[in-house]
Amino acid sequence: MHIRRIDDRISVSPQITADDVATLKAQGFTTIVNNRPDDEEAGQPAGDAIADAAAAAGLAYHAIPITHAGFSHPQLDAMAQILEQADGPILAYCRSGTRSCNLWALASAKQGGDPAHLVASGGAAGYDLSGIRPTLDALARG
Repeated sequence: MHIRRIDDRISVSPQITADDVATLKAQGFTTIVNNRPDDEEAGQPAGDAIADAAAAAGLAYHAIPITHAGFSHPQLDAMAQILEQADGPILAYCRSGTRSCNLWALASAKQGGDPAHLVASGGAAGYDLSGIRPTLDALARG
């Protein structure tokens, strides 16, 4: 499991397994966000298995699958709500972590976050958000 910390509230990672949930809890995470649709790739762990492991560990679990169709306002709003309401650090995951980082940045911009800061934070975690900068700017302007 390769976790990349974006800020105090959120980290992202590539695909996790149900066996990783106990480690996430031990590291202080309170919420898991799955941004990967089930059956995207042969052999990937099912979201339900990770949800069950999260429930058993006392962690919140949310699924906001992002497909090749891209991001929608309901997805951004769902992520923004999680960011606002989580009672501790959040781990969001997808195949590589990129969709999760992009979703965090887009939701944060829609909440009024500074696009330059969001791009810098994503970059510090190893994700190039320059391609979505115009969208971040538009969302931040409301």
